[in-house]
Amino acid sequence: MKLTTLFLEQEKILVPRRSKEERQKNYLIATQKKIQQYIKDGNEGDLRLRGAPITSLPDNLKVGGSLHLSGTPITSLPDNLKVGGGLYLRGTPITSLPDNLEVGGDLYLNDTLITSLPDNLKVRGYLNLRGTPIKSLPDNLEVGGSLNLLDTSITSLPDNLEVGGGLYLLDTPISKKYTEQEIRQMVPGVEGDIYI
Repeated sequence: MKLTTLFLEQEKILVPRRSKEERQKNYLIATQKKIQQYIKDGNEGDLRLRGAPITSLPDNLKVGGSLHLSGTPITSLPDNLKVGGGLYLRGTPITSLPDNLEVGGDLYLNDTLITSLPDNLKVRGYLNLRGTPIKSLPDNLEVGGSLNLLDTSITSLPDNLEVGGGLYLLDTPISKKYTEQEIRQMVPGVEGDIYI
């Protein structure tokens, strides 16, 4: 009896571990199941996918709360994406956003490869573009909270820019070229302070 138990314990030790590729594949399958379950449950609350190996999301996805995608390898977002809360894309390789994106809260694009924003974008909360390669913003951009453009190569501000909070322009070509008063005249739609 004791010999059989010892033999079974040794067999457990000899079972090979799953390869890194197999673990990644299983993690991706689990993530996709999580998204499908979220949709099945009525799209309520936050959808947390931070760090998951996900590269795409289903078209027409609606997220009632916030969508957390920071640290994922996602490169694009689906058409008709609607996010009731914040959208967190920090540290992703994303380069652009869909034209019909709706974000009800904050939009974090800091430390991404984003180079442009869609026309007529409305962000009800804070818009963070810090450390991105973006050089210009679309006309009629509306930001309910603050707009963070620190450490970007932004060279001009768009017509009809509306910012409900502060405008952060430190370490940008604009901050080196214009005074705070000149910037205020260019963009009278900024309600908060301008930081240069």
